[in-house]
Amino acid sequence: MLVQQILKSKGDDGVVTVPPGTTVTKAAELLSSRRIGAVIVSPDGKRVAGILSERDIVRELGRRGISCLTDTVDALMTAKIVGCTRNESTDEVLGRMTEGRFRHMPVMEGDEMVGLISIGDVVKARMMELAAEKDALEGMIKGF
Repeated sequence: MLVQQILKSKGDDGVVTVPPGTTVTKAAELLSSRRIGAVIVSPDGKRVAGILSERDIVRELGRRGISCLTDTVDALMTAKIVGCTRNESTDEVLGRMTEGRFRHMPVMEGDEMVGLISIGDVVKARMMELAAEKDALEGMIKGF
């Protein structure tokens, strides 16, 4: 399955972004209210400046305590982003996510973000592929 198919199956809720300069408190409130694991830091909703995840916030809370909540997202975000394209396979993306130990990946078209996929999205897609392969093999064995 390709990333493009994952994006289509997700619908068009758009990618949740915050502008640089947003406080970590505001970002955490957004993560909580939207029940998501990460936000993209973007000046315009298309260009990716970084990504801030729940893990980033929790790590900093554990290191410094609540004082980090007044910082801006720029201070905690991961600025070196690994993205993918619409035409990459679930296997390629899952491999990079596993190797890099991250759970969210922006889908890029040139310098513009066109979507965001999570490891949950990729695993779900891969499970659907495996179920279809299983059904096809069972059909061949049973002569359907």
